[in-house]
Amino acid sequence: MILKDKLASQIPALREEARSIVANNGDKAISGVTIEQLFGGMRGVKSLICDTSEVGLDTGVIIRGYPILELTNKIPEEIFYLLVSGELPDSEGLKDLQAELQKRSEVPQYIWDMLNTLPSDSHPMMMLNSSILALQHESIFAKRYDEGISKDDYWDPMFEDCLNLIAKMPVIAAYIYRKRFNKGERIESDKTLDWAANFGHMLGIAPGNESFKALMRLYMVLHSDHESGNVSAFSCQTIGSTLSDVYYSVSGGLSGLAGPLHGLANQENLRFIVNMREEIGHSPTDEEVKEYCLDVLAQKRVIPGYGHAVLRVTDPRFTAFLNFGKEEMKDDEIFKIVRQLFEIVPKILIEQGKAKSPWPNVDAVSGSLLYHFGLKEYIYYTVLFSLSRTLGLTSQLIIARAMHSPLIRPKSVTTKWVKSQIGN
Repeated sequence: MILKDKLASQIPALREEARSIVANNGDKAISGVTIEQLFGGMRGVKSLICDTSEVGLDTGVIIRGYPILELTNKIPEEIFYLLVSGELPDSEGLKDLQAELQKRSEVPQYIWDMLNTLPSDSHPMMMLNSSILALQHESIFAKRYDEGISKDDYWDPMFEDCLNLIAKMPVIAAYIYRKRFNKGERIESDKTLDWAANFGHMLGIAPGNESFKALMRLYMVLHSDHESGNVSAFSCQTIGSTLSDVYYSVSGGLSGLAGPLHGLANQENLRFIVNMREEIGHSPTDEEVKEYCLDVLAQKRVIPGYGHAVLRVTDPRFTAFLNFGKEEMKDDEIFKIVRQLFEIVPKILIEQGKAKSPWPNVDAVSGSLLYHFGLKEYIYYTVLFSLSRTLGLTSQLIIARAMHSPLIRPKSVTTKWVKSQIGN
């Protein structure tokens, strides 16, 4: 396989570079830790290596040197190739990867049997995570490790497992949507479509609508990777560092993604907009939107979608989705409110000093686009996020095994110890 051969050729030099950096500069400090960071969830502490992507305060996500806005015309397969190898594929490399994913996409019958036995009101994320965990039975890495594989070769079966998971996840995720929300029988894959468009096809939403397929491509690209310090990526890499296989690792990472402070933001923002529209009773004017937001802040509530843990500028992913919406649904009533909020909320937050970053993040717009096409089941949105983020999680796992990354084991201290240091 072209991508696998390319990575294999890169690994020796990458390993030597890392060894040399540590050997020649291992005693140099790069990050001091304040007590505020210690008690604040390690936010901002530079303590991880992630070469697949980086997030700058004023740039947003950059994937292998490419600002995300330069990748919006790409499809997810190209992004995965880039994440793993550092290079965008040529046409031959892309076709080769797509062929590999297609031939690996068959889902074992026991997954369907398991999903069909779950309670009808099961949460879609639990259904997805249970399916991923059950697929551990198929792990090539686990089997090879038990046989006594060399450490230098760990990346090879991890690569195979990652491709197998990426290939199967859209099929499983689409069925979960159709089963959980009573949309009818499972829709078979269309082998003529790319990975994200085929997922859109299998969902059965807006059948034949090329704009919805385009949205699925864009959604999967924009959410694919966000360095390794976020909860899902950090959890996944920590589990993977124990030499757990991709199924255990990604399942753990996506359990973190399911949390309200991580992966639920887009549905919370959409709910905020829909509730605003219902409470006002008509398509609101700019002044009505402003008064509504001021009232929310007066109640010491937040306006969802504004502010970000890292960024101090408008999230470029927001910009990409906003541009898509302007092209495809400029007259949509919910999307109109998104645009009004973008013009109004930052000014309010700046005036009131309510946020370090008053600018919108990606979640301020993404839900409205899904809603427009008829995907209105909020609790499913995190499954979409999971499908996309798995591209980043798996690429990071492959690189970690190729680079002999060690067990992640930071040192904790007690409050008593901190108090003693303050005293000293």
